[in-house]
Amino acid sequence: MSAEPQIERVEESASTNSQLTACTETLPHGYVLSARAQTAGRGQRGNSWEAEPGKNLTFSILLRPERIAPAMSFTLSMKVAIAVARTLSRLMDREVSVKWPNDIYVGDGKICGILIENSFCGPLYEKAVVGIGINVNQTVFRSDAPNPVSMAQICGRTFDLDTVLYDVCKAIIDEVDRDEPVDDLVARYHGMLWRRQGLHRWHDNLTDEDLVAAIASVAPDGYLTLATEPPRTYAFKEVTAIL
Repeated sequence: MSAEPQIERVEESASTNSQLTACTETLPHGYVLSARAQTAGRGQRGNSWEAEPGKNLTFSILLRPERIAPAMSFTLSMKVAIAVARTLSRLMDREVSVKWPNDIYVGDGKICGILIENSFCGPLYEKAVVGIGINVNQTVFRSDAPNPVSMAQICGRTFDLDTVLYDVCKAIIDEVDRDEPVDDLVARYHGMLWRRQGLHRWHDNLTDEDLVAAIASVAPDGYLTLATEPPRTYAFKEVTAIL
């Protein structure tokens, strides 16, 4: 049976990822640090994360993924994204998708950001500190982020923060502890991908050109392949979806 999340709540943290990383040696798999206010939260590409204090979830969870080899670390990202997306979908009764590599979207709005910081010890996956920001009850966004959306905006009601936090963290632990063939995990991830069907606009950051293409695949190592002629394969930050 998977572990229960052990949740520590603090009033304020500059960064729950940094604070949790500083004291992981004695903490167990599934330990969670949640801050009512986060003053220097980090997102992908060094972006900040806007979160009105007391209205949203900003937290980090410590994972010790014993079943994942370091060379397959992106499969942890897949598992975390699937767990968050499925939980939010259930709580809101809405379709929720995963924007490669691991942003969580409802329609074309970003409802959750995920930042994973991995640590390896030789051939072993020592730990991962996963920082997560979920827009829950905030209804007005003032930053220049292009497309934030919250659970309250989508559903027209507020949500209990403690319930959302527990459900998401428990789903993450269960997903990480789940043992399944990699091909099955990749298929589940593909099934939840944002813009997984049809042609969409992309910007190739390597050649500085715009493309119209469908997603062909995402590999277990995280590389995205677009169905161009010939196919083009990208690492994170090498291609950007155009909203």
